[in-house]
Amino acid sequence: MTTPLSQGESNRLSAVRKAASAIFAGGALVSAAFLFGFAGFAVSLPREEFAIPIQAEGVVALTGGSDRVLDAATLLANGQARRMLITGVNRATRSAVIAKILPVSRQLFDCCVDLGYQALDTAGNAKETRAWARQHNITRTLIVVTSNYHMPRALVEISAALPDVELYPFPVVSENIDVADWVSNLRVARFIGKEYVKYLGSLLRTKVLREFEDSEPPPLLRHSVASAAHDPD
Repeated sequence: MTTPLSQGESNRLSAVRKAASAIFAGGALVSAAFLFGFAGFAVSLPREEFAIPIQAEGVVALTGGSDRVLDAATLLANGQARRMLITGVNRATRSAVIAKILPVSRQLFDCCVDLGYQALDTAGNAKETRAWARQHNITRTLIVVTSNYHMPRALVEISAALPDVELYPFPVVSENIDVADWVSNLRVARFIGKEYVKYLGSLLRTKVLREFEDSEPPPLLRHSVASAAHDPD
């Protein structure tokens, strides 16, 4: 025989059901927003490279693929920037090695290519870029070169570090990740999904949680004409 619930127990059960329904509805809403946001993020990623018809004060290449550095150096060689930063360079990599692979003359490399060794992630790239821009009086225009899937996060971080500088993205299309396959290829979808989560993290940190830190990073370990001359060939 079932014992009837008291009025108090009935009210508590009703409240629990309402709370559970609200939590479920909220979770469903958040999940839907995440999925729609992810789809929009994936669709927005450039499928092909395009020319930038401008002459900027500087160009920065974020390491992570040799094509990024080569494309940035080509922009420098073509006169579309007066100075170039390669940020996030491995500390074991000598400037003479980089000079050999870039499509620029040694004279142009010695005068106008700077190497940043401090950055370990995208936020570090932004800090290193800010210090370099201030050092070389880059205050108006900057070309940003990185992979197409990485570009949204890079722009968030660098724009937070240099809010008054107009950024021109130059997305490099990766040969290993075809972003157009995100619907049919689970591996690509997972890869872009991880990048989307990192992008949301950058948005949250730079635009919601706190202002970008104004402290300067350690001095750039960059090459100079003198130091490059002592690098072994």
